[in-house]
Amino acid sequence: MATLTDVKARNIKPDSGILPHGGVTGLALHPSNTKGCGKWVLRFVSPLTGKRRNAGLGSYPEVSIAEAAKHALQMREQIGNKIDPLDEKNRSANLPQTPAFQTAAEILHAELLPGWKNAKHGQQWLNTLTQYAFPIIGTLPLDQIQPRHIADALRPIWLEKAETASRLKQRIHAVMAWGWAHDHCKSNPVDVVNHLLPQQPSKSVRTQHQPAMPWQDIPAFIAKHLRVIDGQDVTRAMLEFLILTAARSGEVRGITWSEIDLDNAIWTIPPERMKAKLQHRVPLSKRAVEILTNQQGHHDDLVFPSPRDQVELSDMVLTSFLRRIKAPSDTPGRVATAHGFRSSFRDWCSEQGYPRDLAERSLAHMVQNKVEAAYHRTDLLKQRRPMMTAWGNFIGAIC
Repeated sequence: MATLTDVKARNIKPDSGILPHGGVTGLALHPSNTKGCGKWVLRFVSPLTGKRRNAGLGSYPEVSIAEAAKHALQMREQIGNKIDPLDEKNRSANLPQTPAFQTAAEILHAELLPGWKNAKHGQQWLNTLTQYAFPIIGTLPLDQIQPRHIADALRPIWLEKAETASRLKQRIHAVMAWGWAHDHCKSNPVDVVNHLLPQQPSKSVRTQHQPAMPWQDIPAFIAKHLRVIDGQDVTRAMLEFLILTAARSGEVRGITWSEIDLDNAIWTIPPERMKAKLQHRVPLSKRAVEILTNQQGHHDDLVFPSPRDQVELSDMVLTSFLRRIKAPSDTPGRVATAHGFRSSFRDWCSEQGYPRDLAERSLAHMVQNKVEAAYHRTDLLKQRRPMMTAWGNFIGAIC
């Protein structure tokens, strides 16, 4: 390819197209909006990242063809020595290298994501920052963020959405700690931000218990809403199984056939799927075994797979169902929640005179007293079985 001449360069027009230099690979003159004017661009592949990059070498005719070629050849020599010329230019010009808060948050999110249980939690982590933090501090370099900036991001939800604000504060703290660890800032401004904000209500004041269905109403509820559809309705089957076992929604939604021992009527939930990270065994009532038997053959792994795409059901499935049928609860104006059935079971246990220890172990609650916990060597599976059988008989009494 012939080398670009001044005659041709001086006649470049806005619609001429890009003119390759011809003597240096990747160097070309890009037309501007004025005849006889253009911009020099060297296109190259970064030896560090393998990605294509464009380096501007000035405007023509201010930068002549010979000058552009000389500069481009120097950059090509750097590339040959495994140096990215744009990165080297930034370092030479002593440009700020500290990432902005949003950039740092996205980098940290990508690093943390593989360690989280599910992608949804990772998305929530980033969504909170995107909604509340990025509009306020997203473009600020980490070393310029002060406690007052953090307070400005937290203040709009600090009192009205205290739980969300606490999570947001934790996530901002994690990003700033990452920056501190990488020497992008000299301290973590989140550590002192409480001095700029009013005191939040105590957790006991702001905690709202999950609306629960009175245990006396559950048999009629099951008869009316959970037994009227054939066994192919996975949502109804899953909800009834949840009520029978007094388990958490996530434990039931993620149940696999490898956890089930139908011969001995035992469901063993592994530690990694439990809130307390301890194995939990559930004695299965006759009806619970019947539900599991009906679910056989639907999926090789999951007991309650999504009918459409054969994956674990969303945590909103049971919530949406209970809202749709307007499941009654003990909280005026609110429908019963899936988690609330655990409270219903606990109230039933107390009313029937079952020992507190059996009821708490059935709910897989941790023993708060460390001394007492040290002496708990058994999960009392044998003693819990008659209680769970009685619970199953009660809630299915009128079905």
